[in-house]
Amino acid sequence: MGIIVPAIIPISRKDLEEKLALLQGQCEEVQIDIVDGEYASPASWPYREDTAEPSRMLAEGEMLPHAGEFVFEIDLMSSNPESSTGTWIGLGATKITIHAESTRFLSRFFENARSQYGHDKDFSTDLLSFGLAIGTETNMALIEPYLDRVEYVQFMGIRRIGVQGQPFESSVIQRIAAFKKKYPHIHISVDGGVTRENAPKLLKAGVSRLVAGSAIWKAPDPIHALRELTALTETHGIYE
Repeated sequence: MGIIVPAIIPISRKDLEEKLALLQGQCEEVQIDIVDGEYASPASWPYREDTAEPSRMLAEGEMLPHAGEFVFEIDLMSSNPESSTGTWIGLGATKITIHAESTRFLSRFFENARSQYGHDKDFSTDLLSFGLAIGTETNMALIEPYLDRVEYVQFMGIRRIGVQGQPFESSVIQRIAAFKKKYPHIHISVDGGVTRENAPKLLKAGVSRLVAGSAIWKAPDPIHALRELTALTETHGIYE
């Protein structure tokens, strides 16, 4: 897994293409946030334009822009993630993050992942991996039955998901440390509110992957901001 992963909430396909072009040669992994406007809002591409676009792309043999240049993670902030997961995998995503509270059918979701994609605990994560995202106040008991079916847990660092630029919820650090102590072998990702200031504390708490959105895209020089975050991880290391 990449340590610093830029997150893009695309407002259009053109926006996605332009941001990916800027990131060429700067990182290996990119997270694309797909927001349906129902489970979270405001809606992102393709929900704000044409919900049929991904299916059309797949039918016409297209892939995500710059496919082959990045490892793509799709963060599905969708109220019905099971209905679109296959499409995003077909378009080139090799990491799928679903939000634990976005569906009442987590068990069925993972059963389908096993039957449709051959995915299980020993599946090659280079080909396909799944993660569960939890909110700042999500009860850990919700995800514990499924921890043997995911490669990582993504802690959201902000209260309102799907909107970049919100303040980081500091209480998340304690939640991460407690989770890491109980489940030391599960990779931990943090998405939302990641900054140069809190990145060292997050790494020390046990995080192995920092997903950064506004810290990169709202900076005067996004690539310089990305490099600064990457330099921090080289200084502070990864705490396994």
